[in-house]
Order: sequence, then C-alpha cells, then structure tokens
Amino acid sequence: MSALSIVTSEISNKRLLHPLEGRPMRQKLMTPAAVVAELRSGMTIGIGGWGSRRKPMTLVRAICRSDLTDLTIVSYGGPDVGLLLAAGKVRKLVYGFVSLDSIPLEPHFRAARQSGAIEVAEYDEGMLQLGLYAASCRLPFLPTRAGLGSDVLRVNPDLRTVRSPYDGEELLAMPALPLDAAIVHASRADEAGNAQFLGPDPYFDDLFCTAAQRAYVSCEKVVPTPELTASAPVQTLRIQRWMVAGVVEAPHGAHFTSCEPDYGRDEEFQREYAGAASDPAAWAAFRASYLDRDETGYQAAVTARRDATLGAS
Repeated sequence: MSALSIVTSEISNKRLLHPLEGRPMRQKLMTPAAVVAELRSGMTIGIGGWGSRRKPMTLVRAICRSDLTDLTIVSYGGPDVGLLLAAGKVRKLVYGFVSLDSIPLEPHFRAARQSGAIEVAEYDEGMLQLGLYAASCRLPFLPTRAGLGSDVLRVNPDLRTVRSPYDGEELLAMPALPLDAAIVHASRADEAGNAQFLGPDPYFDDLFCTAAQRAYVSCEKVVPTPELTASAPVQTLRIQRWMVAGVVEAPHGAHFTSCEPDYGRDEEFQREYAGAASDPAAWAAFRASYLDRDETGYQAAVTARRDATLGAS
C-alpha cells in the first residue's frame, strides 16, 4: 500500500496521527445529547469541578433536560448538584460539601437536606478524594486519619475502621467510590480526549475520570494537539486520552460557574439563581427563562440578560 493510500485510509477512518509518536488517535467528539444518550437511570455519576468553579454545566443542563432519574451523584458540589436536585434526578448524593462559594450553602441542596428528600453520604473532603483514588486504583478502600474523632463516623454508621498491621494504629477505612460515568469541564482539549486546565487549580477532575468506567470532557475550545503545549506546560494536561470516552466543545460550558482564565463566576446570575430557588413561583419563572430550552437557547438568554444589564447601567 502506498503512503498516500495509508494517509487516505486514516482520514477516511477519522483518525488523527499523534504528532510525537506517529500513532493514530481516535476522534471522540460528541454532542451533549450524545453523551446523555450513553447514560442510564440509576447510574453513579461523578461531577468534576469544585463548588461554583469549573463545573461541566452544559452537560449538567443536558442531564436535567433528559428522562434520566434515580442517579447517585458524587461531587464537591455546587450548582451542578442544585440543578439536578431541582430537576428531580437524584436518589443519593455523595459529597464533601455543596456550596456556591460566594453564597455559602446551595439553596436546592439545603431544601433537599432539610426535607430528607434524598439519601446522602456526607464525607470529609479528603475522604472523598481518597474514595475516588481507591476506585482509580481498583482497591476496595484506603486507610486514612481523616474523619477520625469527628461526627463523620456518627452520620455514616456504615464506615469501618482498620488497624495498621505495622504499628496497630486505628485508621478509618474509606471505601472506594467507583463511578459508572464522570463528567468534567476543561479549558482546552483535543479531539482524542487530552484535556488541559489553564486555571489555578485542577481540583480532582483526573481522579473523577480514572474512577469512572467512562468519562466525558467538555471544554471551552477543541484545539489541535500541538496547541495544547504551545503556550502552556505539559503539566497542565492532567487528563489524558486513555481516560476519556468523549469530548464536547462547549464554549461558556461552565457558566454560571467560573472557568479561569477564560471567565470568572457570573455573580449576578448566581444571585438571581439563588434568589429564585427560595420561591416556587420565582423558580418556575427562572426555569422558563433559562432552563426550559436547549443549550443554544440558554446561552442566548444569558447573553441577552447580560446585554440588558449593561445597557441599564
């Protein structure tokens, strides 16, 4: 077979050549709807980001519009958790906290906890990290001192302790948190699933991906592979293609959370969201304005709101 035939074959099979290794990389571009179509009711889904920072909100909104239900959500929670609770998608929530950062407590989460509407597992932040790491390593648990001497053991009576075989110290045995799927949002990605974080903190998005059977990355922009390291160090590539099943290009896909350095948190919109959450009529109006439409409609409504606010000022 000639060299031209080989190249033509690669193109026809929609494969890319890795610029360094010369090995083919499969394209994994998907739409939000295609990602949701691969999910099933009853799944355990991990959501990356942290509080109201770099959440995969385009994918969260797509789940909210779907017929998925009975989900177990694992998250350092923010409005991702709030929207899924408001949409009635959650059976169980596993979390280290659920906050909007500048607004301390997510309002839909507070309402669900106060009413006892969902099952919860409330862990120390470090415990949640170790649970994801244990799942990534395919271990049943990892020992830790985190949580000892606190009410974590009281509110999670299924937790167990173990004794070190070396010095007899009693440690908490944090169970693994295996995920059926994970969704995260990155600054940039290529079509093969290598994803890059340009902000100050990668959080634990890589652990969410490796703890999951299938992981999906949305990003602000899909770029050719060489561009990922053209102006940023290779250390920003915390997610590699072997971790990823699908890539979604989603500009402003973390809105209304932040995605530094592309944009900060939309504080005005977040205040509107939190205010509407406290009143059923106000929430119905908010939902009709922003959420009862596809992602293009959502982004258009947000832009119109922003333009109106700027015009009024």
